[in-house]
Amino acid sequence: MSIQVISDAKANHGLGADDLLPESLHDFLACPTPDAWRAWALENPETLLIDHAQCEKKAASTAMSLLYRYVDQPLLLSKMSQLAREELLHFEQVVTLMERRGVVYRHLTASRYAEGLRRHVRPQDPERLIDVLIIGALIEARSCERFACLIPYLDEELAKFYRTLVKSEGRHFEDYLLLARQQTDDSIDERIAFFVDCEAALITSPDSAFRFHSGVPA
Repeated sequence: MSIQVISDAKANHGLGADDLLPESLHDFLACPTPDAWRAWALENPETLLIDHAQCEKKAASTAMSLLYRYVDQPLLLSKMSQLAREELLHFEQVVTLMERRGVVYRHLTASRYAEGLRRHVRPQDPERLIDVLIIGALIEARSCERFACLIPYLDEELAKFYRTLVKSEGRHFEDYLLLARQQTDDSIDERIAFFVDCEAALITSPDSAFRFHSGVPA
């Protein structure tokens, strides 16, 4: 039997969403998650957990693919190895939490979010790698921001878990940006701004199905 994941009443779990996030993350994202998405998430607690698990698995897969493709970059290898381990641990933790709540893990189709960003990736390195790393930073930053925006509305167990994720996802976004900037002596600020605008458009436009990185309800 499925168990309610989100409490019916708004709870107060200490720090507010803004207090949980580093200032650098606020400055990085162009806009906060729309209230309409948060309301959609509270209406779909099982899908929230299932797609969250899938996101953790995809994040680990992305880190592993970078490990295999760019073997000549020691810092990237170190950062991505650590990130892959953390994302797989988070995946295991989400699946365990789902089991305790009677939520059955099943396949969900992906949202348009990641593909909407990746369609702009340039084909040749180092530009390709720079774009992939910027996108990685955005995905991690938005994940972090969405955990924080949900925490005040969650039951105590899930709120506590998401608070731990806010800290790690915040580190991941900074690592991706650091690696992106190290790929060239030129400024990548213009490229970052381009993807930040693309990301904001994706999360503020309508989607037909709820996902962790979906836009607002159509």
